[in-house]
Amino acid sequence: MRELLSVNDLTKRLPATGPPVVSALTFSVGEGEIFALLGPSGCGKTTSLRLIAGFERPNAGAIRIGGQCMADATTHVPAEKRGVGVVFQDFALFPHLNAAENVGFGLLSLSRAERKRRIEETIRLVGLAGFEERKPHELSGGQQQRVAIARTLAPKPDLILLDEPFSNLDALLRQTTRQEIRDVLKEAGTTTVMVTHDQEEALSFADRVGVMRNGRIEQIGTPEEVYYRPRTLFVAQFLGRTNLLLSDADGMEADTPVGRVALNRKAQGPVLLSLRPEHLTLKEATPGGTCAGSVLARAFKGHDITFTVLLDGSEYLVHTHNGMPFQPGDSVELEPIEPAVVLETSAG
Repeated sequence: MRELLSVNDLTKRLPATGPPVVSALTFSVGEGEIFALLGPSGCGKTTSLRLIAGFERPNAGAIRIGGQCMADATTHVPAEKRGVGVVFQDFALFPHLNAAENVGFGLLSLSRAERKRRIEETIRLVGLAGFEERKPHELSGGQQQRVAIARTLAPKPDLILLDEPFSNLDALLRQTTRQEIRDVLKEAGTTTVMVTHDQEEALSFADRVGVMRNGRIEQIGTPEEVYYRPRTLFVAQFLGRTNLLLSDADGMEADTPVGRVALNRKAQGPVLLSLRPEHLTLKEATPGGTCAGSVLARAFKGHDITFTVLLDGSEYLVHTHNGMPFQPGDSVELEPIEPAVVLETSAG
């Protein structure tokens, strides 16, 4: 996959003499790839997007799009000349224009016939054929989102930036709309960078995810990589619920409060391990066993069950299939079904 966007050691201070909002940010995005910057509020992800778009100038570092330098110590290409489309959180549709007119707003330099063809083509791409004459207030939230995407796609930008694109939609609409938008972007082959604080959104929408904290990226990988093999404590906890175990490692195994467990990589001495609840199961406690715990709570969820187990004064979460028979008060043992992940003490 050929690289389209390159961000190297990007730093932004607000104000210029203050602490960095974005610090030494480095990542790249391939052509046709969907990349998500995921992190909590205030971690610098929206500022990063604004730097890539050209709305802000970095204090240090460089941005290249399609091999061309857009920003560095001596260069700042204006936003309108970067070939970048931006979809804002509030969609920013013009209320007095209908859907087709909104989509065609950035195509004024084309001939009337070419502009009409491009509008029709893009409207069909986002599945809104038949809605061309409707004003934004006559469209649902999901339809407004698709109009905003169509307006951004119509000029055929090299890169699209999405700023918390689904946050204004209700939960059910958010889920269906993001799948539709992902399909549209993939069909168009459009390179995309999205910023979001929603873990499920990033994991289900993006090809790769960069998990941000305090202006830096702590880990980059596929959704499966960052979820199942978190690099740091922050990534492990931010991407979902996990069980943390202080342990003593010896090669590819470690002694833990739940017994001896396999590790995802070699380690020696004291370590902090992460075990996702779905990577544990329950079995009946062995008489005289040393790792017996007690079921505190059982939450049946239809397709699975979440158990809370008390063991040696600590509580552990376990997600199992929906036929697991244990009830509160039962004596059980925790059994890992996947290797525990060794967490780094620092993201550096």
